[in-house]
This record gives sequence, structure tokens and C-alpha cells, in this order.
Amino acid sequence: MSGYGCFSKYYDILNQDIDYKGRAEYLRGLFKRLDREPTLLLDLACGTGGFSSEFSKMGLDVIGVDPSEDMLGIARNKEYGQKAPLYLCQSGQELDLFGTVDGAVCCLDSINHITDEADLFETFKKVSLFLEPERLFIFDVNTEYKHKSVLADNTFVRETEDMFFVWQNSYDECEKITDIYLDFFIKNGDNYIRESEDFSERVYSDECLRELLRKSGFEVLAVYDDMSQSEPNPESERIIYVAKKVN
Repeated sequence: MSGYGCFSKYYDILNQDIDYKGRAEYLRGLFKRLDREPTLLLDLACGTGGFSSEFSKMGLDVIGVDPSEDMLGIARNKEYGQKAPLYLCQSGQELDLFGTVDGAVCCLDSINHITDEADLFETFKKVSLFLEPERLFIFDVNTEYKHKSVLADNTFVRETEDMFFVWQNSYDECEKITDIYLDFFIKNGDNYIRESEDFSERVYSDECLRELLRKSGFEVLAVYDDMSQSEPNPESERIIYVAKKVN
């Protein structure tokens, strides 16, 4: 997962269409249906705290973990419930909690941002280490279809009143990695100030994810098309994994 730099300042603007409340309710529903509602939830790669904030408003105690202190600085100023989330600056591979949690999530393709398989395996092992037995770890991934057919070598442009944003992608089909280049042009009087960010996402096959989870002590309970309880289809862009710690 990238530590990010200037991206943290614009992350919420670029993700303003994300229904954090709706997605948090969907994930909460999966916990309730397939296990039980967590009392202490790990929000891995929490970014600017959009999900941590919503889970806190639901009455859950939340630990938000992210490798970017800039992201966490924004997260700490978000609204929350009766108890503010505890935010820790750590990568998934470095995860070190004070005790165990009884639920864990990792949202918005943060798993894809771990581009080294060994690092992903270490992340799964750390989540397993701090998750109570029989409890759930729920995460989503961007699919190969999305990388090949939506992101691929495409360019996306967005403009707001004070900013012009360009998102360019370069997909390596052999490596299954998309390199992402972001340019932000921020209005400053009659001129624009340019800031740039780049990072990568990797496609992981279903077989690879299942094997890494198995070796980390998880059993895959279900795989769903995004925001549904239906099986993924060939054109699913994001899919949800529900894994239970079994040992």
C-alpha cells in the first residue's frame, strides 16, 4: 500500500461519489448474516477514515490502520460516534495491535495496492494473528476485467471549481499490474499549481487469494459481486471476499 503524498489532500474530493454509509451498512449486514456484529473492528488501510467514521457512528469500536500519516491526519478530524476510532500508522505487513479484534475489513481495492504477493501473504497472516478465532475478515478487490477493460491504458479527467484532475493508467498484462499516474492542477489566482502522485495496483486471481488466505489460517465463506449477495460475473469490476479465521 502506498504511503501517498499529495494524494491525501484530494482523496476525499476524488471519492466524493463513494457511498461510505451504504457500503458500511452492507458490510455490517454481512457480519450479522454470516457471523455476528463485531464489537471491535479493524479497518485496514482506512485512508482518510470514511469507513472508520461510519462504523463508529453505528456504535462499533474501531481501530483504523493506514501507512499514511497524512491520510490519518484527515481521518482524525472526521465525525464519529460516541467513541472516536483509534488510528495507527502501520502497513498491513507491520500490523501490531494491542490485542485481538472480532472483525476486520479492508475496503476500496486496498488489497490491490499491495503489489508484492509476499507482502500480501504477510498482511493476511498479520490480520489472522490479531483476529479472534471463528471471526470474519471481509475485503474487496478490483477484478482483472476492471483492470483490462476499464482502467487499462485509459485516461480520466475530472474538473471542479478549483481543481483540474487527470488520471492516467498503464496496464502490464504479463505482470497483471496497472501503474496509475495522477496529476492535480489546483487553481491559484490566474494560474494553476501542479502536484503529482503515482502508485500501482495488482490483479490477484481467485486461486491466488484463496491459497494465501488458506495458508494464513482463513476459510473463504463467500465471494460476492460488489454490494450484493450474488455471485461474481465475468464483467464484475469489484468483488467481495468473506473469510473466516479457522486456526
